[in-house]
Amino acid sequence: MAKITTFNKVFGYSFVLIMASLLSGCNIAVLNPLGPIAASEKQLLIIATCLMLLVVIPVIFMTLLFAWRYRASNKNAVYTPNWADSITLEVIWWIIPIIIISILGVITWSSSQRLDPYKPLPESLHKTLTIQAVSLQWQWLFIYPEQGIATVNFLQFPVGVPIRLLITAEGPMNAIQIPQLAGQIYAMAGMQTKLHFITDVIGDYSGRGVSFTGPGFADMTFIARASTRAHFDKWVRLVKSSKQSLDWLSYQQLRRPSFGGPVRYYSRVSKGLFDDIMMYYMMPMADNSLHLITGLR
Repeated sequence: MAKITTFNKVFGYSFVLIMASLLSGCNIAVLNPLGPIAASEKQLLIIATCLMLLVVIPVIFMTLLFAWRYRASNKNAVYTPNWADSITLEVIWWIIPIIIISILGVITWSSSQRLDPYKPLPESLHKTLTIQAVSLQWQWLFIYPEQGIATVNFLQFPVGVPIRLLITAEGPMNAIQIPQLAGQIYAMAGMQTKLHFITDVIGDYSGRGVSFTGPGFADMTFIARASTRAHFDKWVRLVKSSKQSLDWLSYQQLRRPSFGGPVRYYSRVSKGLFDDIMMYYMMPMADNSLHLITGLR
């Protein structure tokens, strides 16, 4: 028995040290927000976790305490096999959870209204920039309707400008997330979802698909780059110098499943392509009828 106890202690200490060393090198994006939306989500996560720990920590402590207090070798423990209930204890373990759940309910309701991803951000000095995102298999297509350009696996936008991301999918349902800027929202074929975010910090942010969609899911990542307005305008001119254009026919090539595709630029995008992609899954016999209805724009 002594050998087993010693082994358990050594194993327990080793496990704690290993986990501590692993977590010390982690850079968890959700806990390092660089935008007001992500910062509010982090605050909500911390508050909810602390409220739940008000129950979890006492339960763990009492479990260990009772196991030690009523161990077989403790002859001083009072043996009460006929004990049935206690009004005091009933009040404690009903009232406290009800209070915590009520607080969580109020916080969740208010934050859901305040952090609604469909809710536009206030336009202070800059007009909202609209970008259309399409979840492909297994790449991300971003269309800039105002600039008339498109990119694959790369997203760039100016700092201090509210971004409105319109999202749909080609094929399986997915979800897009840029953890340091905003939470995730689903991308579904034949439907449009929205996500608003903003940041004042220049840099590259990691974005990815966060719903399992098949063998290429792990490589479905992209860079979201926040730059100055001057650098963004320069980048737009760079994209416009590309020799590739994106219309419905070239989109048929792009939509084919591919793994870990490179960053690509399109200097011209057919007007209404994003709407055509959504309509593709809403029209009967879409392969044959969509071209006749929408044209090649």
